[in-house]
Amino acid sequence: MTDTVATALRRFRASGSPWAALPFFTGGAADAVAARVDARIAAGARVLPSPENILNALTLTPLPDVKVVILGQDPYPTPGDANGLAFSYVGARRLPASLKVILAEIDPAGGTGPKPTRGDLTPWARQGVLLLNSALTVEAGQAGAHLRYGWSQLTDEAVAAVSARPQPAVFLLWGAQARARAALIDRERHRVIESGHPSPLNRARDFPGSAPFGRANAWLESRGVAPIAWEL
Repeated sequence: MTDTVATALRRFRASGSPWAALPFFTGGAADAVAARVDARIAAGARVLPSPENILNALTLTPLPDVKVVILGQDPYPTPGDANGLAFSYVGARRLPASLKVILAEIDPAGGTGPKPTRGDLTPWARQGVLLLNSALTVEAGQAGAHLRYGWSQLTDEAVAAVSARPQPAVFLLWGAQARARAALIDRERHRVIESGHPSPLNRARDFPGSAPFGRANAWLESRGVAPIAWEL
């Protein structure tokens, strides 16, 4: 039998992850969100990603290991494309347009090396890059369907928890929704790098050339923290 979202959240709470101490998990909000999402599944909606992948961002990047935070909106709404990490793509088609723009910033000078052809960002997550969406679930073909389901409380608490740690971290805030969370971050302790959204629909085009990855690594190294190997 396929896991429900409620089962996946209960298993995560029991895992001993430091993230599981957030009020979202201990105060009932997680149960309320899970009930709402599971009700949609029971009604016949196809919810993405699968329950066992919903919390991948927190599972792959424990709170003590976070070096960089990247915030997204919600998972890709096409079945098979999302794996629980913001912007990460595991589908079989061409890379999504926003992800291509993001990956181009790994080498913004346009070097002669091969261009990324894969979009699975799991290697980033395993190095300490928290790739967290504002909503951890979506419905097939309906981008943004669960943005008001209550997941945003988890995102806010996760950002605040990283900010409260003594270890330095870099927050890459792309677009208005992510930048609105800048108020949750202690800028004296951490580095905040803001820009427009990488979507090609962003008319300001203020993401290309922003060099977020090089700037993040430079700041981490200046604090004695090992940089992220961004190449995929």
